[in-house]
Amino acid sequence: MTDLYYASAQSLAQKLARGEITSERLVNAFLDRIDQRNPDINAVIALNADALTRARELDAARARGEIAGPLHGLPMTLKDVWEVVGMATTAGAVELKEHQATRNADVAQRLLDAGAVILGKTNVPIYASDIQTYNDIFGITRNPRDLERTSGGSSGGAAAAVTAGFTPVEVGSDVGGSIRIPCHYNGIFGHKPTRDIVSLRGHIPGASGNESQADLVEAGPIARTASDLAFILKVIAGPRTIEAGYWQLKLPEPQQTTLREYRIGTWFSDPHCPVDDSVLDCYEAFCKNLEPHGIQIREAKHPLLSLERILPVYFNLLGAILSVSLTTQQRYEILWLDRLISLAKPFLALSHSIEQYTHGTNEPYYDYYVHHEQREKMRIEMMSLFKEIDILLTPITPTTAIHHDHSMPVSRRRITVNGEPRPYTDQFCWIALATLLGLPSTSVPIGLDKDGMPVNIQVIGAPGTDLTNIHFAQLLEDAGLAGFQRPKNY
Repeated sequence: MTDLYYASAQSLAQKLARGEITSERLVNAFLDRIDQRNPDINAVIALNADALTRARELDAARARGEIAGPLHGLPMTLKDVWEVVGMATTAGAVELKEHQATRNADVAQRLLDAGAVILGKTNVPIYASDIQTYNDIFGITRNPRDLERTSGGSSGGAAAAVTAGFTPVEVGSDVGGSIRIPCHYNGIFGHKPTRDIVSLRGHIPGASGNESQADLVEAGPIARTASDLAFILKVIAGPRTIEAGYWQLKLPEPQQTTLREYRIGTWFSDPHCPVDDSVLDCYEAFCKNLEPHGIQIREAKHPLLSLERILPVYFNLLGAILSVSLTTQQRYEILWLDRLISLAKPFLALSHSIEQYTHGTNEPYYDYYVHHEQREKMRIEMMSLFKEIDILLTPITPTTAIHHDHSMPVSRRRITVNGEPRPYTDQFCWIALATLLGLPSTSVPIGLDKDGMPVNIQVIGAPGTDLTNIHFAQLLEDAGLAGFQRPKNY
């Protein structure tokens, strides 16, 4: 049965299509798995009471020759930021504990239309706003590989559930690395798509009922295999539900067929955010293992490969975007904090990112527009790099999964890099380039460090080359250069 829990989504879909297994049996198997193993890690925080009923209905439909789509009968969990009719959607916030949606999020609707069975919801930090997953409703989500460490955030419950074999796939959301970081911490695959190709309608935060697409935020698949990323991305990408009859999205297929055809650039160091030697050692070994495959790999050079240039714009825009979930009182408090930081910053041991973030939460539209225009010019400037390379490889965070740290305020938290304390916000630095410029970014597991914790590498491509990113990851997996490793005792 363990093999069933760790089967890919595509292989399970094929078994369903061939009649080798029923959706009802699969749903029961995953529910049993969650019942047995979830108490240790607390990844799944609510079950769908209608899951078995839907599975039986889909089995009956298949018997009649009626197929909903490529996911027909496939069970999966869903991050607790996506509104699903009949289930509470809390986004980890106490005030939303009883929130019931009147319509499905577009992501949820696309999955359901393709035949998925939603098993339940997975845990998130409050309003999906941390890279650790804990909240006052459901508690702490732990890393299946080491319960003393976080599974990341905000898709921490989703990543832990995939890692522990509770679900074959998930759909996360990412504004500050919330897909890529949990996948790195857990050693699984994740993909943050090109800007705006997946609808965020029905995602909390923003507010329930919002129709606008939030800036910087993207939604994408989480899986144990690279090919499952493409499988799910093709289901969820495209127009909003209300626009579906008017236009379609078709992502270009990769032009390359072998690893040898890829031109690779690397960017592994920046004085603004040092990376721990244990992580760099894994990257060095990975690049060395690429050499026998004849891959063109070199250190990338470009004016925008500078965190000093990227981060001020990113954190200002991030502050503005995340401020939409703040109360008036919280916004007022941050305004005064911003003024205090401006006056006393020579005497405060705060990272520049905190200063830029607090300014962004209260900046007027003109300031936001200035940063937005800077970002768009950077986006155009970056295209020159992708004339020289197909893929840019970078770190995801400076370290492997950190130990739980819920101390407040967040500005006091520290991580340890090469034995030295560094700001907690350093974990947002390396994901900023792809987020700010709306580039497709894939989190790819390439090995374990000396403590047995996973190390992922970030695969960044030009806008719209999502399937190329994923194809590269799949070729790495096929060659034994990357891939999911099952946690001990799972």
